[in-house]
Amino acid sequence: MTATRVASLPDVSSVDGRHPHDPHAHEVNPRSPHPRQAMLIEPGRLELRDFSPPHPGPGAMLLEIKCALSCGTDLKTFRRGHPLWKLPAPFGHEFSGIVAEVGAGVDRFKTGDAIMAAPTAPCGACFYCDRGQENLCPQAMDLMVMGAYADFLLLPPHIVARNTFTKPPSLPFEEAALLEPLACVVHAHEMARPEKHETALIIGAGAFGLLHMMALKAAGVRTVAIAGRGESRLRWAGELGANHVIDATHADAPSAVGALNGGYGPDLVIECTGQVGGWQDAFARVRRGGRAVFFGGCPINTALSVDTRRMHYDNLTLLAPFHFRPRDVRRARELLCEGRLGVGRLINARRSLNELDEVFAMLERGAMLKCAVIP
Repeated sequence: MTATRVASLPDVSSVDGRHPHDPHAHEVNPRSPHPRQAMLIEPGRLELRDFSPPHPGPGAMLLEIKCALSCGTDLKTFRRGHPLWKLPAPFGHEFSGIVAEVGAGVDRFKTGDAIMAAPTAPCGACFYCDRGQENLCPQAMDLMVMGAYADFLLLPPHIVARNTFTKPPSLPFEEAALLEPLACVVHAHEMARPEKHETALIIGAGAFGLLHMMALKAAGVRTVAIAGRGESRLRWAGELGANHVIDATHADAPSAVGALNGGYGPDLVIECTGQVGGWQDAFARVRRGGRAVFFGGCPINTALSVDTRRMHYDNLTLLAPFHFRPRDVRRARELLCEGRLGVGRLINARRSLNELDEVFAMLERGAMLKCAVIP
């Protein structure tokens, strides 16, 4: 099945009439006189609470949030909690903003600087960091910064020192907030090593799947196909540049995948559903000698059954990238600043902080890809 094209991605009811990709859209909402912070109390229950932003200690910075983005991981956590995050907890982790206050010893940034940052950073000295596997550093997840759905966010010293950067004026705050998810994609591609002559299949047409697709296309990969569900998502996949769009609910979907690459099947399959069924499909659809990338994290206590004969005699490579390293964050920033990816097109809705319940209801319905939450 070839890609379906539409005129444009929908602007899903922007809160102020401005287009969500307008680089000046952050100017429309004045600072709240009573700072707020969203808390995930338990799965399915969010509360927006007043809070007093702390003054930053040595090496830290207080950030005034200009944009926080919705994320598939946020949706999964909203639905079922997260094995690495204890509830109740501040919520949201994709963000950009302006420095409101700096702590003692911060000399790379000053009050008023526009910045973009990742919500984690490694220690740089542990067993994993010494081996270039900073994504596995215990500090990264243990000290992850949460709370981007808020008026202000405190960035601790390890984030400020390793994974915080100035935002160029040409880059909208909305796109700058994509730094963290794009870093995850960069890390996955560093492991998968896609080649320009190859055919890639992405399983899952959500925001992460389409971000993978856009990054692969920008890198010159010859053919990128998307297999997914939902009329809107498949339509958006075609609009954003997929060479082939395959409806995974159709009975002929396996044959459509098998017909790719001259009938050999995809060289590279990237799973982005976070479901065991998606992992099984990735293993089943990759060609002999190909690579399957299990990108989406599955629910706890689930398992993948692997046909060892196919694994061995078809010479398959199975990869499971997790999170990112500082070099992935730096590369993601470079890609965003270059402006070639066009990833701002993934943001097709805008809402205020007071409308978080609606944001997650829309995510549940698949009514948007990513929403820019503007305090």
